[in-house]
Amino acid sequence: TGLSPIVTDFRPDLLVVHGDRVEALAGAIVGSLNNVLVAHVEGGEFSGTVDELMRHSVTKLSHIHYVANVAAREVVLQLGEDPESVWMIGSPEVDLMLGDDLPSIDEVRAYYHIPFDRFALLAFHPVTTELQDLRSQARNVAHAVRESGMNFVGVYPNNDHGAEVVLDEFSVLADLPTVRMIPSIRFEAFQTLLKSASFILGNSSSGVREAGVHGTPAINVGTRQSRRHSHPSIIDVEAEISAISKAIRAASTMQRSPSLVFGDGRSAERFLTSLNDERLWKTSVQKVFHRV
Repeated sequence: TGLSPIVTDFRPDLLVVHGDRVEALAGAIVGSLNNVLVAHVEGGEFSGTVDELMRHSVTKLSHIHYVANVAAREVVLQLGEDPESVWMIGSPEVDLMLGDDLPSIDEVRAYYHIPFDRFALLAFHPVTTELQDLRSQARNVAHAVRESGMNFVGVYPNNDHGAEVVLDEFSVLADLPTVRMIPSIRFEAFQTLLKSASFILGNSSSGVREAGVHGTPAINVGTRQSRRHSHPSIIDVEAEISAISKAIRAASTMQRSPSLVFGDGRSAERFLTSLNDERLWKTSVQKVFHRV
């Protein structure tokens, strides 16, 4: 309702949406119903849970697709999109992650009042299709964190249904001197923490996408990131205390192994190149299904 009058009044040449959240879906709906070209960044990936439904829906409502790699391109084509509409540019966030503009770890520690020199990250979100098990899953993660005795910097769960359950179970960590829970962290600051962390524990996409860029080991708990990219530094475990605790011990001594499968830091350059290509502006707003 907020975007529709803007698109109607200003008639943009292109509406760019990103990722797999409901905001992107709203933007794609508004653009497609108003005959405005919609470009979707990072389509063709597997998100797990309800986010994956969002991502593929945005793909079908978009006219132009900016994908991270060959695997994502193949998925977009399987969804019936025109091969000429798919531009492989890498993930734009990798540009920032590999750039020189991230804040220093000392700046981040000071701003967020983090007292630890050595720490791991904690980021656990609800799985909306497993709400019946969410409380026990969150409780087991919290118990494993307490049991480890290690320093953790944790970020609150996202606003998906069930977030209050995770927060309730994580309340047992609030008084621990070894845990610093933070409601939200700016992307740039989070990347600095991720780069400096011993590992990341939870079920955030940061563990399967961003951690690998820095070579940071990741413990992926449960099914939220199932079928997403795998890497030797990712340890997949069930949401059970013993399994999580074993993974914490393994991740603590794991060798760092950076991966650039999602981008090499040149996404913005490729994006600008596409905007100067007349083929892009000839993309039709009338979509048809292309058989593979």
